[in-house]
This record gives sequence, C-alpha cells and structure tokens, in this order.
Amino acid sequence: MTTTEAATDAQPNTSTENNCTNDIPHNGGNDNRDNQSQPTTSNSADANPNVKKIYAVSVRWEREQERLRQELDAATDPVTNKRPCLTFTIEDFHKYFCCCARRVGSFFFLLERKDGSPIIAAGPCWPFCTLVTVPLILVLSTLVMVFIVFNKNSGMPWWFALIYCPILAFVLIALFCVSCRDPGLMERVTDEETAEQGWFWNEQVGSYRPAGAMYCREGKALIMDFDHVCPWTGTAIGRNNMLQFRLFVFSVNVLCYLSVGLVIWFVFFVNFINK
Repeated sequence: MTTTEAATDAQPNTSTENNCTNDIPHNGGNDNRDNQSQPTTSNSADANPNVKKIYAVSVRWEREQERLRQELDAATDPVTNKRPCLTFTIEDFHKYFCCCARRVGSFFFLLERKDGSPIIAAGPCWPFCTLVTVPLILVLSTLVMVFIVFNKNSGMPWWFALIYCPILAFVLIALFCVSCRDPGLMERVTDEETAEQGWFWNEQVGSYRPAGAMYCREGKALIMDFDHVCPWTGTAIGRNNMLQFRLFVFSVNVLCYLSVGLVIWFVFFVNFINK
C-alpha cells in the first residue's frame, strides 16, 4: 500500500447517510460535549453482568435479519427439521467463515466479555484485509528477505535483518490492533433525559447519540468519533483505533519504501558492483 493509497483511506466519508442527516435535536440544538455525561442505556448490562450490551445498530438491518430468520424457518424441512445450507447471498460467506462470532451490524465479535463488549472484533471489510492486505504484506516482505536480506550473495550485512524483521513485525501487530479492535461502537440509548445533555435522536439506529458519534453505513452501527472505513484494515476507524491506524499507516509506508530501496540497491549491486 503506497502513501497515496493510505492518504485516500484517511479521507472522511461525507455521504448523506454517514453524516446522520436523520438526527433530530431535542434540546434546542445544544451541542456542548463538555456537558455530556454517560446516559442510561436501553439495557441493564451495567447492573447485571450476565445481560449483554445492546449496541446502536441499523433498525433496517435488524428488520432484514428478522425477515431472513423467518424465511429460513419457513424453508425448514418439517420432517428432518433441517434448514437449507445456502441462501446464495453474502450471508453465506459470513455464516461459514464467522460461524462462531456474534454479529452486531456488519461487525463480528470473535471474542467478547460477559457483558457483550468485544475483545476481538472483525469489521465489515474483513475479507479484503484477510485476502488482500495480509498476503500482500507477507508475500512481498518474504521475497525481499529471502532474495536480499538473508541472501549471502546479495552483499547485505547480517545485522540489517535486525532492522527489517522488527519493522515487519510492528506492521503486522499494528494491523491486528486496528482490524480486530472495537472502533468505538455505541450502545443504544433510548432515555429521553439524554436530550437535555445535548444528545440527538438518530432514526437510523433508533437511539440517541452524542455530537461526536456518527452512523457508519458500511458497519451499520453508531461509532464514536467515526472517521472513515478503510478496506485495507477491514474495519471502521473511530475513537478506539485511530491511534493504531496512524501507526499502521506510518509503519507500512516505512516498510514499503525500505523494501523498494533494498530492491533498487540489490539491482545496482548485482549489475555494477559485482561486475
């Protein structure tokens, strides 16, 4: 991924749906973040740790999921009580590759706490990150290491591997911290008292939201300090993973330019110095 591509990812999504045009102020437009306190959510997860949190996801998506469940129930064989294996939609892909995950909008909670908050969560573009970004980094870096860094005939000093390998490891760790982290999903809040704290009603998710939260169209959820969706990392970028995203963008560019420089140096060394 080049610097231009990384910069393209960093542009915020300005679509109508993402900018929460369906928000309705209930307090005369008071938008003071400093006066915002944590409101009462629509569930009792804080009081009862056995109750999972209810996140502010698209109400339209919830209706579609309910409709799909009803269709599957109607298609169930009354004799064998077996449901059809395939629906021939994108849901089949998610069903078999994220079969052990709890789905919240377009996010998949692979590992979560008792209250339902995610520890490891995959984003809406996780197939692109898994099948494109990770192989691209690993394959190209491995070729550089095999033919240049660890090649005794390349003229590269042995200690250079102590620089290149940690950079590669840092890139992969940063990518994991971005891709598998909760970007800042908001719980559903229906308490009307939050309107007095400067919160706005959002029709898309059926919940109040603070001024810093925005609706993510790809993730189908409300995210605090939502910036954009990066397909290279496979997830949305918000308050909880913005720092990790910036570290990933910086480190992957360092790795990219370093690899290109090694290739240029190797070609020059083989064609000119060795002759």
